[in-house]
Amino acid sequence: MRSRTPDRLCLEAVGLARAAAEDLAGAGAVGEHVDARPEDTDRVVTHYFACKEPAYRGWCWAVTVARASRSKAVTVDEVTLLPSTDALLAPEWVPWNERLQPGDMGPGDLLPVDADDPRLEPGYTAADEPIERPRRPVDELSTLSGEVTAEAEDDLDAVGADIHGRGQIADVAVELGLDRPRVPSRFGLDTSADRWDEAFGAATAMAQAAPAKCLSCGFLMRIGGRLGQAFGICSNEATTSDGRMVSLAYGCGGHSEAAVMPAPPKPPPPVMDEWQIEIDQ
Repeated sequence: MRSRTPDRLCLEAVGLARAAAEDLAGAGAVGEHVDARPEDTDRVVTHYFACKEPAYRGWCWAVTVARASRSKAVTVDEVTLLPSTDALLAPEWVPWNERLQPGDMGPGDLLPVDADDPRLEPGYTAADEPIERPRRPVDELSTLSGEVTAEAEDDLDAVGADIHGRGQIADVAVELGLDRPRVPSRFGLDTSADRWDEAFGAATAMAQAAPAKCLSCGFLMRIGGRLGQAFGICSNEATTSDGRMVSLAYGCGGHSEAAVMPAPPKPPPPVMDEWQIEIDQ
């Protein structure tokens, strides 16, 4: 077991440690002696001095000194700047893709998406590509003789039906918008719905003061899919939600039926009194 008792000569080498710190940082940047702590290795002590640099509030200069066995000469091992308990530190590093905010991307910027992004799931998987059937000896003989056996005809019909069926599946997939490598997953849809509902949902101040909900607004453009049951797109250019995905429970003062302008009243036809005679004085 190594002794944790600090070496006396290393402990007394405060002047040597200060000179080493001032040689690196300058005389005006090194403050008073704060502490001295022994290291795990014998005859090694670290001296701590306050840092007077305004940009490093709470930091301290750490100077490690050591002495060789059976030697009275103390030497400097290392000089460094270390934070103390109340030091001003930089915030924890956040990955760039988590620092992005809506509106940060500009023309030409690319935002890579991870292969296992939980917001996406596999979409259309190339079902229209036919499976290559290995040729059998009976096929070779039929080709050489110019004749096709009944068994070969059945195989060809089966392959043709499979190709035709896969082609129909591909057509339906394109029509439904599924001809993409990945589509939004349930998690991706839920996070999108939470984000949209927070910005344009029933709990916003605008919706609380609205005369009616978007569900009955003529400017609402309905969307398909699962989210179409709760969201739509606003098409009222006079509102702040124009072109945005809004909750059907959202509302604003631009509702199509909230302030229908009444038709101006028609003036009554003039009344001609032909029975009265006005006599000029």
